[in-house]
Formats: sequence, structure tokens, C-alpha cells
Amino acid sequence: MSLQQVTGPAVEPLSVIEAKEHLRVDGTSEDTLISSLILTSRLHIEAALGLALITQSWRHFLDRWPKGGEVRIPLRPLQSVSEIRTYDVGGGSTAVATETYVVDAVSNPGRVVPVGGVWPIPGQAANGIEIEFVAGYGDSAADVPAPIRQALLLLVAHWYEHRDPVEIGNPGVAIPAAVSRLLKPYRQARL
Repeated sequence: MSLQQVTGPAVEPLSVIEAKEHLRVDGTSEDTLISSLILTSRLHIEAALGLALITQSWRHFLDRWPKGGEVRIPLRPLQSVSEIRTYDVGGGSTAVATETYVVDAVSNPGRVVPVGGVWPIPGQAANGIEIEFVAGYGDSAADVPAPIRQALLLLVAHWYEHRDPVEIGNPGVAIPAAVSRLLKPYRQARL
């Protein structure tokens, strides 16, 4: 299983202006740094929680279909599935007809289920199945839940204040517990 981003978010879930107000920073000399801290904080939270905060397109590759046929989409929240393709031995692809599967964007995580319980068999042994999908809370920062946006602000502030490089093997400054508490409801339970 692998993921490949097709298109990233058009905007960040926080603006530089919002972050600067939170940090109480005037002027523009640190705008580039603050912008990179917003990006880094978003990527950190998305990776830690398996989320896409702002609408983005991805490709999910599988070697074979899971037992039972249900494919769980690895990023949440799922908005839609654009296309499913299988690859033959020669690398040629065939689109799976949309009427042969159901997209469940309501479940958490989102999933794709074959109608009749059977998927077409890919001929390519590695990455023979490609699912292109769209995930995210929405197109604008306002669509991201307020607790996640607050956690982003706290994380940006933390990294703004702690710019020292951390030496491997030495304990660094821990991410504030408030960030973890704000994000806890968005964690995926694992069995």
C-alpha cells in the first residue's frame, strides 16, 4: 500500500496573519518563517492523525484487494472517489465501472465496497490497483474544525519559540500537551 499526492491544498488552514496575531508579531520580517511553520504544523498533524485538513487529491495503490472486499481509504475525511483502475501484466490500465462499487464517505474511515462483493483481479503484482480520491474537511480554512485550528496555532507558537536544532539521541522540547488534548477526538482508534 502506498499513497501519492496528486494535488495539495489550495490554502493552509491558518493564514500568516492569524498566526502572527496569535504570536503577537508585528512587521513582515518573519512572514516566511511563520508560513513554513504553518505548513510544517499542518503536515505534522495530518501525518499523526491520518487526516487531510483542506481538500486535496490522492492516489492509493494496492497490490491486491483486501479480504472481504472492503477498501478503507487511508486519509480522512473522504469526500469522494474519482476513479478506480486496475493494471494488467503489461502495465495497461482499465477503469473499474462506477456502478460496480459503492463509495461510503460517511464511515470513518471512508471506504469503497464492491457491489456483489467481487473486484476485478489486477494482473500487475505490485501496485496493480489504483484508487484516486479526494479528502479533506473542505476548501477553506473555515471548514477545518476549530479544535484542530487551535492546535495548529499552539504548534506554530511552540515551534516559533523553540527554534534550536535537536541533536539525535538527546531529548528535545516536547510538543505541548494541550496540542495532544485538542487533537484527541480526531485520533483513529486502532485495534
